[in-house]
Amino acid sequence: MRINNKLNLAVLIFSFLLSSCGPKKEVNKTVPFSTPDLDAKVEKVMSNMTLAEKLVQIEGIRPMEIMEDGKISLEKCRQVIPDGIGHFCQFSSSLTMSSNELRDFVRSVQNYLLTETRTGIPAIFHEEAITGFATQGATTFPQQIGMGCSWNPEQIEKNSITTRNNMRAAGATFALSPMLDLSRTAHWERIEESYGEDAYLTSRLGLAFVKGLQGDDFRTGVAATTKHFAGYGTQNDNPKELYEEYIMPHEALYKVGGVKSVMPSYGKYKGTAVAISQEMLTDILRNQLKFDGLVVSDYGAINLVYKGHKQAESSKEAAVKALKAGMDIELAKPIAFPFLPEAIEEGLISMDVIDAAVKRSLIMKAKLGLLDEKPEIGKDGELDFDPPANRKMAYESACQSIVLLKNNGVLPLKSNVKKIALVGPNAATVQNLLGDYTYQSMISFWWSTPFDPNDPKLISLKAGLENRIGDKATIQHERGCDWSTPLEAVVKTDGLGDDRLGKIKMLAIKGLPQPDLQNALKISAESDVIIAAVGENLYLCGEGRERKGIRLPGEQEAFVEQLIATGKPVILVMFGGRQQLVNKFEGKCAAILQAWFPGEEGGNAIADIIVGNVNPSAKLCVTYPKSGEKQEINYKNAYDANNLPQYPFGYGLSYTTYEYSDIVSQANADITDDRINISCKVKNTGGMDGTEIVQLYVSPKDATSTMKPIQLKGFQRVELKVGEEKQITFKFSPEQLAQYKNSQWIVEGGKYEFKIGSSCTDIQLSKEIEIKGSNRILENGRNVFFSINE
Repeated sequence: MRINNKLNLAVLIFSFLLSSCGPKKEVNKTVPFSTPDLDAKVEKVMSNMTLAEKLVQIEGIRPMEIMEDGKISLEKCRQVIPDGIGHFCQFSSSLTMSSNELRDFVRSVQNYLLTETRTGIPAIFHEEAITGFATQGATTFPQQIGMGCSWNPEQIEKNSITTRNNMRAAGATFALSPMLDLSRTAHWERIEESYGEDAYLTSRLGLAFVKGLQGDDFRTGVAATTKHFAGYGTQNDNPKELYEEYIMPHEALYKVGGVKSVMPSYGKYKGTAVAISQEMLTDILRNQLKFDGLVVSDYGAINLVYKGHKQAESSKEAAVKALKAGMDIELAKPIAFPFLPEAIEEGLISMDVIDAAVKRSLIMKAKLGLLDEKPEIGKDGELDFDPPANRKMAYESACQSIVLLKNNGVLPLKSNVKKIALVGPNAATVQNLLGDYTYQSMISFWWSTPFDPNDPKLISLKAGLENRIGDKATIQHERGCDWSTPLEAVVKTDGLGDDRLGKIKMLAIKGLPQPDLQNALKISAESDVIIAAVGENLYLCGEGRERKGIRLPGEQEAFVEQLIATGKPVILVMFGGRQQLVNKFEGKCAAILQAWFPGEEGGNAIADIIVGNVNPSAKLCVTYPKSGEKQEINYKNAYDANNLPQYPFGYGLSYTTYEYSDIVSQANADITDDRINISCKVKNTGGMDGTEIVQLYVSPKDATSTMKPIQLKGFQRVELKVGEEKQITFKFSPEQLAQYKNSQWIVEGGKYEFKIGSSCTDIQLSKEIEIKGSNRILENGRNVFFSINE
C-alpha cells in the first residue's frame, strides 16, 4: 500500500521544512488515518474474521507469555494466541537478548502468526523510545527533561532517526513515545520524562521527535504515540488551561506531525477516569481535534477504572465504558476485554463499536506494512544498535542538555588545578546516568534483573574525567556517602505489590564499597578543587517511585555542607530527574551543574564542560524552585516578586557573554496578517565560541486582556564565534495569540509587548506592537502553533 501523490507531496514538503534549521514554515498535516483503498483492504480482512479473531486484534500481551527458557515456545503460542494478537507490549525492555537474537525472536513469532493462525495477521511489536530504543545494547540518550533543556529540535530529530532505524531493524514498528505532559512540580516522580513546563517548547521538541521517529512513510517508520492525553500529573479541569496548554502539544503533533496514535492518562477529567471519559476521548479528541487514529490504553488503565477508580462495577463494565468512550486497544494484557463476548450477548455493547476499534487496529497495521503480502520484518545481517555515529549523537546530546546554573569563575578548570577530589555517590557509578524508560531502568526496576553496563558502554563521571584530564592533574576518589539511607523513596504499590524498590537498590549498590566520610573529607581538604557528584539515581526517581521531598536525598545535603566547610571550592554536579533544592548552600558553592540523567556518554560530556572543551549552552525547561512546597510553578503566571524561584524558566549560563541589540519590527499589524517580522542582533562579546538560545516572549499590554502575563512564542539556537554577530528574525503569527474563551478559539486585537532575552526574566530587548482589528474567531480551531525562524 502506498499513499497517494497528493499526500506524498505534503509529506515531502513537511520533511523538507523540518529538516532545515528551525520551522521555516508550518504545514498542517491533518491527513486521513485511512484511504478508500486501505478501508477496502481492511474491511475485506474483517469480513472473514470470527469474534475471537477480532477481539485479539485489540488486545496486547507480553512476550514472556509465549516463551519458555528464554526462547519462543510454539506450544505456548498455540495455547495463548491461537487466533493471533494485536500487540506485543514492551517486548524488548523485559528481555536480555542481543540485537540479532531480538530480531530473530520477533521473526519467529511473526512467522508463527503468519503461518499457523487462520487470519495470518502479524502483531505490532511496540516499545518505549524517549531515550532511544529501550533494548539491550541500544544507544541510551539523555532523559527527555535533559533534552528539553537543549532547546534543540534538530538534535532531537537526529536522535529519533537512530531510534527508528534500530527499532525497524529489530522488527518493531510502534513506540509508546513521546511523553508530552507539562510538568510543573518537581515533586511529580514522572517529571523527568517530560520536556518541561511549557506548551510551546514541548510542542516544538515533540514535533521534532516524531518527525525523526515516523519519517516520511509509516511503512518504513515507527508510529509514534503521544501520551498522556491530557493533563496528566496536574490539575486539568480548568478548560482554558487544558485547551491552551495541556492539549497543545498533542494537537500540534496531530495536525502538523501526522501522529496517529494516542495514549490517554491514568488520571481523571472532571472526576471521571480519562480511560472512560466520553468528553475527553470523543468530544475533545475526535470531534474537536479531529483525531481519527488509534487510541491505546495505558497499561492496566481500563481495569483500573474498576479496581482503582471504582467507576465500574466489574472489569466487563470497564471494558464497555472504555470502548464506548473512544478507547481502541487494551494494553498490556487482556484483563477487561475478554469479557466483551458476554457484554455483546447481554446487549451492553454493539458489534459496530467493537468493529470500529478492530478496524483502526488493522488500519495501523496496514499503514506500517504488516498487512503486505510479504511484510518486511527486521533487517538482515549483523545488527549494531550503538555504532560510533550513535554514540557521537549521545555525546552531543548530553553536552547540550547539561545546564550551568552557577559559576564564580572556577569553571572551566584552570591549568593550575593539580589535585582534584572527586566525591559523592554519583562520582563513579552509572545508575545516575539512566532515566526512567531507559532499557536499564526498566529491566532493573520492573523485572529485578541486572543490566550490563558495557552493553552499551556507560561512561561514569570518574571515567570521563580520567579520559579528559589524563596526567594533567591527580584525581582522588571517594564516595563519602550513600545515595539514600534508609530508602528515601516509596513504591506506589497500586498494581505492583512487591519490594521491587528494595531489589533495585540492592542491584545498584552490589559490589560497591561502604562510603568513607572521613576519607572523603580528608582528600577534599588536600585538593585544589572538589567535584561533588550528588543527587538521584534510577531507584530514586521514575514511575512508581515517589520521594519524600525534593532536597538532595539521604545524607547528601549534610555531606555537601561538610565539603564546603573545608574551604576548598566546591563544584556541585547534580544528577537526577527533577530539580533538587540547593537554597541551603547555593551561595557557598563555586559552581553548580545540573546534569539530569545524561545517558551513556554523560561522563565524557560533563568532563568536557568542566575542563572547557565544551561551552555549556543548555537552558532550563522548568522553573527551579527555592522551597520544598508541594505547589505547581508556571512561569506564564509571572513569578511573585516577593517569592522568586532559585532559577527561572529559560535560564542557563555560558563561559562567554552575549550582547543583544537593534530590535526591529513594525509598530502595528492586522489581526488577519500571516506573519509579523521581529528581528534583532546577537553578538558574542566574550572570549569563547558558544551557542546562545535566543527566546521570544509575548506579554499583553491591555489591562482587560485575559492572556497570561508572559508566554514563550519562539526560540532560536544561535552559534557564534568570538566577536561574531548575527541578525536573527522571528516571523510571528497573530494566530499564536489564540485563547480559549467561552468554548471557542479567539484572537484578540490590542497592544502586546514582544520581548527577546536569554530567559523569561532576563529580557534584553522589547518592542510594543498593536494588533489591529476586531476579535477574530477561529471557526476550525487553531492551526498555527509556531513562529517561523529566518
